[in-house]
Amino acid sequence: MTADFLLELRSEEIPARMQAGARADLEKLFVKELAAAGLKAGSITVWSTPRRLALIARDLPLATQAVREEVKGPRASAPPQALEGFLRKTGLSREDLTERDGVLFAVTEKPGRETAAVLAEAIPAIVRAFPWPKSQRWGAASFSPESLRWVRPLSGIIAILGQTPIDLEVGGVRSGTVTRGHRFHHHGDITITDAAMYAAALREAFVIVDHAEREALVRDKARAAAQDAGLVLVDDEGLVIENAGLTEWPVPLLGRFDEAFLDVPAETIQLTARVNQKYFICRDAGGKLANAFVCTANIAATDGGAAIVAGNQKVLAARLSDARFFWEQDKKVPLAVQAQKLGRITFHEKLGTLADKVARVADLAEWLAREGVVPGADPAQARLAAELCKADLVTDMVGEFPELQGLMGGYYARAEGLPDAVADAIRDHYKPVGQGDDVPHAPVSVCVALADKLDTLRGFFAIDEKPTGSKDPFALRRAALGVIRLITENGLRFEVAEGDLLAFFADRLKVQQREAGVRHDLIDAVFALGGESDLVRLLARVAALQAFVATEDGANLIAGYKRAANILKKEAPAAGEPALVAPAALGYEPETAEAALMAAVAAVGPQVDAALVHEDFTGAMAALALLRAPIDAFFDSVTVNDTQSEKRSNRLALLDQFRAAVHKVADFSRIEG
Repeated sequence: MTADFLLELRSEEIPARMQAGARADLEKLFVKELAAAGLKAGSITVWSTPRRLALIARDLPLATQAVREEVKGPRASAPPQALEGFLRKTGLSREDLTERDGVLFAVTEKPGRETAAVLAEAIPAIVRAFPWPKSQRWGAASFSPESLRWVRPLSGIIAILGQTPIDLEVGGVRSGTVTRGHRFHHHGDITITDAAMYAAALREAFVIVDHAEREALVRDKARAAAQDAGLVLVDDEGLVIENAGLTEWPVPLLGRFDEAFLDVPAETIQLTARVNQKYFICRDAGGKLANAFVCTANIAATDGGAAIVAGNQKVLAARLSDARFFWEQDKKVPLAVQAQKLGRITFHEKLGTLADKVARVADLAEWLAREGVVPGADPAQARLAAELCKADLVTDMVGEFPELQGLMGGYYARAEGLPDAVADAIRDHYKPVGQGDDVPHAPVSVCVALADKLDTLRGFFAIDEKPTGSKDPFALRRAALGVIRLITENGLRFEVAEGDLLAFFADRLKVQQREAGVRHDLIDAVFALGGESDLVRLLARVAALQAFVATEDGANLIAGYKRAANILKKEAPAAGEPALVAPAALGYEPETAEAALMAAVAAVGPQVDAALVHEDFTGAMAALALLRAPIDAFFDSVTVNDTQSEKRSNRLALLDQFRAAVHKVADFSRIEG
């Protein structure tokens, strides 16, 4: 016998940003509690609204199976300490244990239980263990640290298995069968008799409990509202989810603002509308920002939403007036004058002020341009852009909207007539911020973006403020990934770092290249050679190596290499003994395979060197491939540890030369498999 189970946890407003995590946590905790009791539902659905979390577990067995558990313990002859530990662990006495083949077992029988009883214990445990990012206590009970914590005050619990209410209590809230509908559209109680009627009963009370349905409604109706006005909604899935999380009966409405505000940078309007008001913005048919927005009401207003729209227009107008005031005031002060204030802001107590950092970045950006590291960059423009790149941090606009730093600097630079290359570089110098962000390609922009990140990395590594574990307070991992993308996507050739910082870049490079299908062990194999800090050259070598090891020649050469390395490891001279050196003239006639390998090693070494000089890594791999047949034949027919010491010495030296030739390309000992 099975039945569906309904759980509703009703509370005051749950922040929209927490609802997705709450749904996942509720399902995870519920499944865990069921599993501990030996139960499993046929399927589980979890919904959320601003005022409730709901879970429906379908086809839940009405009783658990009897369970027999057997835990293996120590041998009967084990020391008393081992037995005492096992008894403490199981809570049993020696007489309770079962002996079988000289080994003790703890055997416990658990009879089956009614699922209703299991749920009556599980739900309070779930509620009390719920991992809200932020939670609170409330009421008189809040003076006790033992009182219930929930995201907002919990006001009601419904727990029904089949048509049978489950009686339970959490933090003074006793379960029942009654819930509430929409805050404004429905008054009075709603009695729920089973899971099947839950969603429909709430819909009649103007509550759409399925968050996915509300999201679809917001998405489609907002788009339609813009379309009806001849506009195009700017899609924003984050806003869709947030508006659906703020409403139980979402109604998207189109509003307008004064066209005069369009003189303010579009990003400012978009940010104001999106972040502060949760509005969608619209574009006209030509792709320009339109003086329109779409807000999402939580009610179906009798006037069609006119009053709601008027109220939102008034609020947005006030925000846009502030933005326009900041824009006009900031333009009156040149960026060079604003930049003088950076000397009053500490970047880091050991790295000086922001003005100090800007001075370092300017020197580095100019050097990158002057030395041709970034081809085509004008050194003077690179320096100027770097000197002004942080100036917008002290403007009123960025003070109000920190998300616009960099972007506003670009606008102000253009407004005061600075070259476009300089304005663009100021605008883009934080890029790339994340994995999906654009990488600057304009030469001056590349100089400043690269210099800013390199200065940050070098500075914090110099004062030993490196990331540890999951801690990275100065976002150095992100900065390193930004540097890697700037270098590799622009093909920049220079020594990026050394020492610990180079190793840090190597780790970040492995992370970054993993998604491109590049093997981390091959990057290790090339880095292990040492002295390689040109990331473009390194990746070219890794790419050629990856292609080579995927071939039959590559795989067999690796096998030959590992065999040679194992022999050398075992037979290598001890400390203080003479190194392996092939005799100048052999006192014996080498075997055919031995002679062939000697000739191949002698020929391949210079070929590999020549290819590497020209960065022809594919050619270097092709040269290495010439060693595959000779090394195979050598191991097939030649005895390395010959009884004659001269033969043994020469053959060990030959394997050492073979290993050295391979190491010209990469340290094959780092290659896995």
